[in-house]
Amino acid sequence: MEHDLTPDGLTSGGSSPDGQGARSRSQHQRRKRIVQAAAALASRGGVEAMQMRTVAERAGVALGTLYRYFPSKMDLVVAVVGEEIDLLESSIERRPPSAATPPGRAVDVLMRATRGLMREPELADALIRSLILADDVEIPLGDRMAGLLLRVSTGTTPEQATEEQLALAGSLASVWVQELLEILRGRRTHDQIQRRIELAADRLLAGL
Repeated sequence: MEHDLTPDGLTSGGSSPDGQGARSRSQHQRRKRIVQAAAALASRGGVEAMQMRTVAERAGVALGTLYRYFPSKMDLVVAVVGEEIDLLESSIERRPPSAATPPGRAVDVLMRATRGLMREPELADALIRSLILADDVEIPLGDRMAGLLLRVSTGTTPEQATEEQLALAGSLASVWVQELLEILRGRRTHDQIQRRIELAADRLLAGL
């Protein structure tokens, strides 16, 4: 039986700290199963395949439980985007870019992200199309990529960055999203995208 969740994601009712910790781990694992199920469906059939009932069945949770974690399909897309960026950030931490310049390090990150997403083109298409169509849910792809570019390129966090640095990193992230769309539509090759991102990075980040 699934536990009812309070708005902050904890089960209702009193319990010991150990019990709370166990439930928190269980909830985290359940949420992860849901996100992984949604990503697996999207990787095979795009965003149309991410039907809430189908996701719940694949994740082994009740439909009501799924809606408590993710009130809408777009909220689920946001979680899948976050999971993909988490994987990229882990990869960057394990193997930081070795280029000597900020533009070079930024290009390394963006091309790694491109290769990772293009291994699952249906999933990438679902995420990018959702990014474009979303009008009531904030999709964090651009902002999180901009923050990652800042950290890798300059060692600066978004909180420490100047308004100009934020704008430049955000612009480069936007260029990347647009170029990713082009490769998904078959209008660009991988080499063409890399060249265009290199040019954009050189222009936008050369002074950082």
